[in-house]
Amino acid sequence: MVKGRQGERVRLYVRGTILGYKRSKSNQYPNTSLIQIEGVNTKEEVSWYAGKRMAYIYKAKVKKNGSHYRCIWGKFT
Repeated sequence: MVKGRQGERVRLYVRGTILGYKRSKSNQYPNTSLIQIEGVNTKEEVSWYAGKRMAYIYKAKVKKNGSHYRCIWGKFT
């Protein structure tokens, strides 16, 4: 904790699961993914995440910039 800072700790990230692409009965929209955020069940809780950024972190076999981990950034809409 920072010196002189009081109060409760803030969670910096929350886990989520990728459910697939947004789709209709016959069409699939690959620019929009559906994400299930752990512990978020109501529309009021979902509205808090609207506009915030998210990161998809994955591990690759080949190093890039000295790391096996890669990141794709997105935005909750």
